[in-house]
Order: sequence, then structure tokens, then C-alpha cells
Amino acid sequence: MAEGSLEREAAAEGVESEGSLTDRAYKRLEELIVTLRLAPGAVLSEAHLAKQLSIGRTPVREALQRLAREGLVTILPRRGILVSEINVKRQLKLLEVRRELERLMARTCAQRASEAERAEFDEIADGMDEAAARNDDITFMRLDRRFNLLLCQASRNEYVTNAMSLIQGLSRRFWYSHYREVADLPLCARLHAQFARAIVTRDPAEAVIACDRLMDYTEDFTRASLDASA
Repeated sequence: MAEGSLEREAAAEGVESEGSLTDRAYKRLEELIVTLRLAPGAVLSEAHLAKQLSIGRTPVREALQRLAREGLVTILPRRGILVSEINVKRQLKLLEVRRELERLMARTCAQRASEAERAEFDEIADGMDEAAARNDDITFMRLDRRFNLLLCQASRNEYVTNAMSLIQGLSRRFWYSHYREVADLPLCARLHAQFARAIVTRDPAEAVIACDRLMDYTEDFTRASLDASA
């Protein structure tokens, strides 16, 4: 994302509260890290990021602290801020936890999602099908983030939400860093669409089956990435 486009977007959004500015800084920085535009090992400057995003240093600092809790950056006192490295073997351990959390969310979302949330799941499913048809990686990544946030919201379980916040960004970045080598983006997008539509139909059992299909694919992808980097 070009610096100028970030500044124009900030100006168009107008005056915001400190909290919403922190959320906006977090969302932009997370996307830049996940899509490798801020590469693993890169040294970050609060002042430079604040200027680039046209957001004050305090919201940027708070966003970076949140990203540090999620493992996407490392804050070294008196030394600087680094984008964390990607570790393929640790990703398999992360998947063991993620699979169980995703299965729980699949069941609870199918049971607890509101009508408005089901409509949003349906919209995400349509978007995933379109991303599959166009092989559109950026649209897929944005929909994936939206899908993950909606799963957490519709599950109505704050403990799951807290646990997933430590997993989602790392998972998306890992996928983006390796998908050109070993991934089938259209298949992955279609599996997300099937998962979302199973929630829409209020069928917990089918939602878990769709979730397992997606997690099976994700594990196969991760192991293939490990082989490719060996």
C-alpha cells in the first residue's frame, strides 16, 4: 500500500476517537505484516509508522503493543520493534490448538449466531466464491480476517475470542508467505465458503464437518510448506 494512499484514506475518514484510531492503526499494520509488506525481521519505527498512516504516535504505539501480544511483532526495550520471524515447525503446534478452537466455534456459531450474523456469513461465503473464481489473494485475506472475527463474535464466548486472537494473525501470515509455492487458493476459499454456509443453515454437525475439511486442508498445506522449505 503506497504511503500517499494511506494518507488519503486517513483524511477521508475524518476525526476519530483515540480508541477507533488505535483500531484503525492495528488493522492497517496487521494487514501490512500479514501480507509481508512489512517483512519478517524488519525494524519498525513508531514515528515513521505514525507519519505513514497519518495517525498519532499513541494509537500506533497501542496497536504495536496489541500486535506484540499476538506474536506478530517483538518489542525490545531500548532496542526497537521487530516484525517477528516465521517458524514453520511451530505452525504445526499452533494448528493443534486452532483445530479444537475452530470446532468449538463451528458448533456454537451454528447454534448462537443472530440473523444479522448469518446474513454476514452468507455474504462472506459469496465473497469467498468470487475470490476463488478470480484467484484474488488480497480479497481472500480480507474476507478471511472478517470471517475469523465474525466466528469469534457469533460464538458468544470471550475465552475462545481471547485464545483465537493469539492465533489468527500468525496463521494468515503463514498462509500468505507460502501460498504461492504450495497452496490452492481457490480450493481454500471454497472451503471457507462451505464452512460459512454450514453456519447459515444452523446445522452444528455440518458446521463441524466443514470446519474439519478446512483444517485438514490447512494442515496439509502447512506440511507441504515444511517440505518445501526443508
